[in-house]
Amino acid sequence: MTGKFLKKTYGIEGIPAVRAHYNEWAASYDAEVAENGYATPARCAAALKAGSLPPEAPILDMGCGTGLGGLALRAEGFTTLDGTDLSPGMLAEARARGIYRHLFPATEGAPDIPTGAYRAVSAIGVIGSGAAPASLLDTCLGLLDPGGYFVFSFNDHTLAMPEFTDHVARWETAGTVRILVEEHGPHLPGLDMNSTVYLLEKN
Repeated sequence: MTGKFLKKTYGIEGIPAVRAHYNEWAASYDAEVAENGYATPARCAAALKAGSLPPEAPILDMGCGTGLGGLALRAEGFTTLDGTDLSPGMLAEARARGIYRHLFPATEGAPDIPTGAYRAVSAIGVIGSGAAPASLLDTCLGLLDPGGYFVFSFNDHTLAMPEFTDHVARWETAGTVRILVEEHGPHLPGLDMNSTVYLLEKN
């Protein structure tokens, strides 16, 4: 099974192709990433735990997939999770876990969510090559009031693409965010791939 979908992921472009890929992969996703030691969800959840977010604070799991990020957040004690994803197949897998308060389909534009409805947004393994574009960074941060937290990751493929890392650097330079965590570490050890986990606080 290893590599059946995972190694195809990083060359995919465009929302329809991404949706189709993850729909096809949904039933076997957990097993395939587990075979490769998927470490980023636990690292992101631990980074968010290092902030001052109360455990009952509402969190939006953006690009929630099958819910692995939600499981990691639950393991760190966070209890109020909503999730959204482009792939109906992935959402069905997440729903079966029973860990989310609400699950809803993602749209191609900005979600119809009032600013400040969530105290934190997570985008774990979501933004970058073969997944969501850099514009999703602005969408996620825009959902937060000042003091809100944004936890996300860039894998090695994405770290090599300046449009993603430069986006974060511009925010920091402009005083839009404060970087609380920026930690490089394991992502998919089975593929010898790492990721950087970021925790930002919106100013």
